[in-house]
Amino acid sequence: MRTGILKWILPFVALGIGIVGFVGINAIAQEPDKKEIVDTRPTVKVEPVSANNHQVVINSYGEVKPLESTRLSAQVSGEVVSWHPNFVAGGIVARGETLFSIEKDNYEAALLQAEAELAQAQSKLIEEQAQAQVAGDEAKRFPGKVRTALFLREPQVLSAQASVKSAQARLKRAQRDLDNCDVTAPYDALIVSRDIGVGQYINMGSQIGELNNIEQAEIIIPIAGFDNVFLPERVKGITATVIKTGLHGFTRQAVIDRDLGVIDNATRMSSLVVRIDDPYGLTNKQPAIKFGSYVQVNFAGTMLQNIYRLPQELVNNQTVWIVNEEQQLESRTVKVIREEGEYFYISDGLEADDQLVVTLPEYPQKGMAVKVAGVPDVKKSDALDSAATEKL
Repeated sequence: MRTGILKWILPFVALGIGIVGFVGINAIAQEPDKKEIVDTRPTVKVEPVSANNHQVVINSYGEVKPLESTRLSAQVSGEVVSWHPNFVAGGIVARGETLFSIEKDNYEAALLQAEAELAQAQSKLIEEQAQAQVAGDEAKRFPGKVRTALFLREPQVLSAQASVKSAQARLKRAQRDLDNCDVTAPYDALIVSRDIGVGQYINMGSQIGELNNIEQAEIIIPIAGFDNVFLPERVKGITATVIKTGLHGFTRQAVIDRDLGVIDNATRMSSLVVRIDDPYGLTNKQPAIKFGSYVQVNFAGTMLQNIYRLPQELVNNQTVWIVNEEQQLESRTVKVIREEGEYFYISDGLEADDQLVVTLPEYPQKGMAVKVAGVPDVKKSDALDSAATEKL
């Protein structure tokens, strides 16, 4: 009985197992292959650009030189009796200080003699004028009688007047010679050399020393052709900054005094003259800029309007890269009009808010799809269609 039931059930069990197996195999066979999407777009960083006005700063270098240098000479002859303690090479003297003195006895005597001669001439003039007055009165009493100029003593009065003027001139020369016995500094000066000593007899016109004016100094700075186009129309009076570099560097304020008005044949550069007051800091208590120092000079040039400033490493062969709205690389040809330090200044080729690429892929190409770091990938599906690969 049991055997008969099993024989009847087994075919149905086998059929069920077969159906289940068939369904399973069919399901496996019909399952679609899964595709793994891999994003191979390189990631770049971008920065928006904006146009601004830029104040051009022109840099140059030059040597500090005295405004003027004077070779002193004696105006009178005589023996040197003294000289200023600072009248030595490297010494500094103020305007009007006596540098050295010449023995004055002879010149004082000459002054006294000139004064006496003037007094005599004036006395003679008074006497002649009195006699002329008497002659004139007598002529008035006898108007009908002809009187000559000699009778009226006119020539004698003119001669006496001339004698007075001559005596005055001698007195003036004597006073001048006496004053010239004390030789004074014509300006605040740095002594370059002294060629006399106490007891030395010097003749009029002898060279006695050399001075440099330290009230003002000049710096002649060359202006290169690429800077020359950025000079203001009027440079006189522009404030400049003088920079002394080194361990104890400092800055001083100066003023552009003039343009030399010529272009050097060898270098094709023009030159400006910068003037600095009190270079040795006698009155303003600022650090001294010694003559012969090589210094840097900065001053403001023209103002550039609507200019883009980019780091030099982002500009290659007048070309920069931006990311467009489709998140693709796009090259732009730009016009560089000036270079300052680490930056290029660009006038054309960019637009406001362009997304400038600051980290380029290794091999950038026009139209290359990229991912922008830190920006939501709103174009992801479109970009993946052109840049993704399928991996089974």
